[in-house]
Amino acid sequence: MQITSTAFSHQGVIPTLYTCEGKDISPPLAWTGLPAGTQSLVLIVDDPDAPDPAAPKMTWVHWVLYNLPPTTESLPEGAKALLPGTKEGVNDWKRTGYGGPCPPIGRHRYFHKLYALDVVLPDLKQPTKVQVEQAMKGHVLGETHLMGTYQKVR
Repeated sequence: MQITSTAFSHQGVIPTLYTCEGKDISPPLAWTGLPAGTQSLVLIVDDPDAPDPAAPKMTWVHWVLYNLPPTTESLPEGAKALLPGTKEGVNDWKRTGYGGPCPPIGRHRYFHKLYALDVVLPDLKQPTKVQVEQAMKGHVLGETHLMGTYQKVR
């Protein structure tokens, strides 16, 4: 499995457009190589460097999507209209949808993690990342990630 973006390379800098200093829209993402038997996909975007990369205290969750159909090969820039069956979880701003990088200090790493599951998860009613991860246990056929970095300009 591989996940990529036309907006930034693995370990590259995430363009300002996709952050709180820009339009705060999701970057385009695409993936290939899903394992045979994949029934659904989960996408989690998080930052393990919060609040300060020199002394991280938590992982900040930016986006949680689950039950993406296995026929899905990508998400467009600024993805709002999700494919039928796709469900959203709650991010650490206590809302659904994408919330872009907005680090209070230093350069943070943002992991765009894609999981292929052998099941379609039940409707978890706007779960947190932890609740989705719990539901995924024992069902992950494959996983991959794309990591980008960002540091505020202003």
